[in-house]
Amino acid sequence: MNYAEMAMGTWYPKGGMHEIVRAMVSLAEEKGVKILLNQTVQKIDVVQGKVTQVVTDQGIFETDVVVAGADYNHVETSLVTSENRNYDDAYWSKRVMAPSSLLFYIGVDKRIPRLQHHNLFFDEDFKRHAQEIYETPRWPSKPLFYASAPSKTDPTVAPEGCENLFLLIPVAPDLPDDDAIRERYFDVIMNRLEAYVGENVRDHIVFKRSYAHSDFKNDYNAYRGNAYGLANTLMQTAFLKPSLKNKWVNNLFYTGQLTVPGPGVPPSLISGLVVADEVAREFT
Repeated sequence: MNYAEMAMGTWYPKGGMHEIVRAMVSLAEEKGVKILLNQTVQKIDVVQGKVTQVVTDQGIFETDVVVAGADYNHVETSLVTSENRNYDDAYWSKRVMAPSSLLFYIGVDKRIPRLQHHNLFFDEDFKRHAQEIYETPRWPSKPLFYASAPSKTDPTVAPEGCENLFLLIPVAPDLPDDDAIRERYFDVIMNRLEAYVGENVRDHIVFKRSYAHSDFKNDYNAYRGNAYGLANTLMQTAFLKPSLKNKWVNNLFYTGQLTVPGPGVPPSLISGLVVADEVAREFT
C-alpha cells in the first residue's frame, strides 16, 4: 500500500489541540493558580542547595518549590550554575534524539474530498528515511510524510468550504533549515499529495507557514532543535531517562518530554502528574 488513510477516532479535541491548553488553564485558575505569561526566565537562584528565587525579565519571584517545564538541557545549561546540573555536556552529546520535524500549516480555499483527517504517505522507502534520521543524519532524499486535515471531522477549524491542512516530515535533529530547504521539501511533498488527491492544491493556498529546527530552538529553547525529546531506546527508557528531580537542589524538579515517561502530549501530561505527586509527598 502506497498510502494509508486513517479515519478512526484519535486523541483530538474539537477546536484543535489548543483546547487542551485552554481547559488546563481554566482548571488551574479555578483552583487559584495565577498564570504569568510572556516572561523570559533568566536564571534560577540557588542558595545552600535550595532554589530561593526565579528571575525573569520582568521581576524576581521567591519560591518554595520550582518545577521546570522548559527544555531540560536549557534549564541545566542556561538557568542554573554548572555545579547544580544533573548532567554535563558529555551526557547530553551522547543522547539519541527522537526525530525533529519540518512542518507546514496550510489554509486552502476549497475542500479536498480524497483526504481523510489522518493520511500517511508511505510511498517511499521507510528504511532509507529512518537511516537518514538516526544513522547518517541528513535531510531525507525521499521523505515519508504525514498529512492531517482536521477540518474533515472538525468544522470549527476552517471556514465553510475550506480545508485546514497540517503536513509533517520527520527529520534528523540539528539540521540547517533555511527558506530554500523548506521550499524544496514543500514542493516535493505537494507534488505527491496533489498526485494522490488528483487535483491542484497549491493554487488554492490562502495561508502558509513553515516550522522547523530553528523555530523549535527560538521558541522553546529545544536542545538541537528537537521536537519529540529523546528517542525511546533501551538505554533511554524508564529510570534511564533524565531524572525528575535535581540531585543537588532539593526543591527543583523537572517535567516534560525529555524526562519520564517520554515524548508526546499524553506522556508529557503524565510527567506533570508524576512530578506533582513527588512534590506533594516531599513538601506537604
